Amino acid sequence: MGGSSAKTGGISCLGFLLMIALIYLLFRILMPPPGPEVTTMQPSGSGAPMTSAAEDELADFVSVVLADTEDTWNAIFASAGVNYQEPVLVLFSGYTQTACGLGQSATGPFYCPLDRKLYIDLSFYDELRTRFKAPGDFAQAYVIAHEVGHHVQNLLGISDEVQTAQRRSSRVRANELSVRLELQADCFAGIWAYHADRSRGILEEGDIEEGLNAAAAIGDDRIQRQTQGSVVPDSFTHGSSAQRQRWFRRGLETGDLNACDTFDVADP
Repeated sequence: MGGSSAKTGGISCLGFLLMIALIYLLFRILMPPPGPEVTTMQPSGSGAPMTSAAEDELADFVSVVLADTEDTWNAIFASAGVNYQEPVLVLFSGYTQTACGLGQSATGPFYCPLDRKLYIDLSFYDELRTRFKAPGDFAQAYVIAHEVGHHVQNLLGISDEVQTAQRRSSRVRANELSVRLELQADCFAGIWAYHADRSRGILEEGDIEEGLNAAAAIGDDRIQRQTQGSVVPDSFTHGSSAQRQRWFRRGLETGDLNACDTFDVADP
């Protein structure tokens, strides 16, 4: 992790609670009150509609995990005296239109900050199990919690800060900022698991290992080694396997937003 601390491009996550409060005031002025959770089944493109019993069961699982993340983040935001704006879940097949452009199943699950929706093609979970060798319910839950972590970053204004810094940065520097953003989302996923387990006892034996295995399986170094036979750290956009595991574990062990400041360390 590196013993020294260094500010990164003026981006820091210190003072999270104050930031949440300020952003909430803006929400109260600019936006209507949040509505109930919405789950949208939206098969489109070349993929077949999701109709099998297995896919229905998986869709239910994703919805349950998302609802659990909402319980956790509602409580965390409420502790600061503010409301959590819940994301919308969109399940699709093949590809779908989003406010961020065309979403494709090949990219894996993703979050669009412009429409505050979390997009998942359920076929990714079969790929997670077979291609990435990361089976298990908690591995699947970690992926959902990571994308919800991006939603939290969006609510806190962190995503906007990073995008602004990236626009005035070199490609290598922009990639570094992307890595720090992704690692923070991993840490936020760990925060969900920490609080959900203490409130609702969600973790079973082997779950933590499943989550850590999934974090490692989708590290940039492992994917590059599998797909191109070599590793190019300057091209990383999500972080190495070791980094992703480290930050997920940090959130899981501390449950503390301030422990997830990936932008205030010299070497994340």
